[in-house]
Amino acid sequence: MDFVITVCDRAAGEVCPIWPGKPMTAHWGFEDPAAFEGSDEDKRRVFTKVYRQIMSRVSQFVNLPLHVLDSNAIQHEMRAIGERPAEESDEQH
Repeated sequence: MDFVITVCDRAAGEVCPIWPGKPMTAHWGFEDPAAFEGSDEDKRRVFTKVYRQIMSRVSQFVNLPLHVLDSNAIQHEMRAIGERPAEESDEQH
């Protein structure tokens, strides 16, 4: 593995396992849409919102110029993507 990204808000403070090959890691926290309680329509809206937020961050990551960045810069960018508010990421794309 080259990259490991955790996404569960509850996992942010947990100790992650030791990953083989020492991949770059980052945490991109999202609310857990499965934990949301409400009508089916409200649940669908939350799942859709989180899906868009995940896709926005993945898009930001895959569009990084990995071929010209060194490992420190890539690590910094991975973490920066996760540190931006998810709503901000959602509105950008």
